[in-house]
Amino acid sequence: MLPTPKRFFVTAGSASGKNHLNAFDNALLKARIGNLNLMRVSSILPPGVEYCPQLEIPPGSLVPTAYGYIISDVPGEMIAAAVGVGFSKDTFGVIMEFSGKCGKEQAEKAIKSMLEEAFETRGMELAGTKIASTEIMVESIGCALAAVPLWY
Repeated sequence: MLPTPKRFFVTAGSASGKNHLNAFDNALLKARIGNLNLMRVSSILPPGVEYCPQLEIPPGSLVPTAYGYIISDVPGEMIAAAVGVGFSKDTFGVIMEFSGKCGKEQAEKAIKSMLEEAFETRGMELAGTKIASTEIMVESIGCALAAVPLWY
């Protein structure tokens, strides 16, 4: 059984590359998570976790991470990614991810709406949020990525 994470941060990065995988890898590096082994998780923030924006995770670590990304090879296309964490006052939180063919303002608006709906559906009060977003105008191949890494 895996332990429950105790800390997290929100991050986003966008980058170009010579191919799709390198664009993705370069976006991970811009987001400060390129040297980690990400284990994709769904959208629940454990109760009592601490927000640590400068959290340093050892390279090669297996890291539970909620993330969204988009890769495009259409020159002139704007792409964006965003993540948001919604906090409750006394229990767990919710993480939402978004990526699309839009700018970061539209991505952030989508995240806010998604968090509001997630809390409303659960009958919980949304007590606060943390959001990270990024955008890139594609020149040849580009990637926009946003993530919430969880750590112990």
